[in-house]
Amino acid sequence: MSNNSVKVWMAQVRAPFLILAVFLVVIGLAFSIKYPHQTGLDFSWLHAMMLVFGVLLSHISVNLFNEYSDFKTKIDFNTNRTPFSGGSGMITSGSTSPERVRAVGIITLMVSLAIGVYFAIVSHWMVLVFAIIGVFSVLFYTNFLAKRVLGELFAGLALGTFVVLGTYIAMTASPGMTIKGLIPAEVIWISIPPGILTSLLLLINQFPDAEADKAGGRRHLVIRFGWKRASYVYTAGMFATFAIIVLMPLIGISSPWIYLALLPLPLGIKASVTAIKHGDDFGKIVPALGSNVITVLATDLLLAVALFIEVL
Repeated sequence: MSNNSVKVWMAQVRAPFLILAVFLVVIGLAFSIKYPHQTGLDFSWLHAMMLVFGVLLSHISVNLFNEYSDFKTKIDFNTNRTPFSGGSGMITSGSTSPERVRAVGIITLMVSLAIGVYFAIVSHWMVLVFAIIGVFSVLFYTNFLAKRVLGELFAGLALGTFVVLGTYIAMTASPGMTIKGLIPAEVIWISIPPGILTSLLLLINQFPDAEADKAGGRRHLVIRFGWKRASYVYTAGMFATFAIIVLMPLIGISSPWIYLALLPLPLGIKASVTAIKHGDDFGKIVPALGSNVITVLATDLLLAVALFIEVL
């Protein structure tokens, strides 16, 4: 593969944003060190790398299916592309073909599912439940979920909360374990903010694309409620994310180290204010998309850092 081909495919899979998947897995890995079940198993670096690889492939797959769908529905031809939204433009430019993008999307999804099946066998069947929901989210996002105001919800679950929970279970559980006590309370609580943040990442990125998406048959939150009410939903989600982080040490769920994850809050506030005031202004909403990306990635990373500080 030539250097140019590598650059094209790195753009096609939206490589800079794949770090989100890594950070989510790392949160689950940190928890597996903090709360190891008495299974007689040491921390497995091989399993850790398999989980990172599997979630990365799943993220790549959803990006590729989305690119394929946006081309087929003509959304790509009407979108005002930004560094954070609107797709890569690799298909419309002729750099890749829709058939090849779809084929690679299927392959990456199947390999990701196979990894999920492996962990369902060696760890716990709950991993397969999360994997199946993830596959459903990838395959039916455009043609079903995004047309029924469900895309944001399933994105937050499949590439947020369930990654943290699934990673923890895969690293710590054994096949004979019961559901009760499988996941500690702190793991459940801390898995919620990453899920909300992933949903918000999708939500605010839809602001500049609303008209093109509507013409392409989508009916997400921004289209269903309008940009103003969607901006309030976004702001409420941002508030809920950091409110949960503030609350956890106060009710004895987590240590105060978790407050490290409050550092990106000013950027989250900035993105929220901009969305409310200028959600319909393309030139002014784009900087908010950047602030939101940093908020999402930094918060997820700092949650992991806080956990590692506790256990190492």
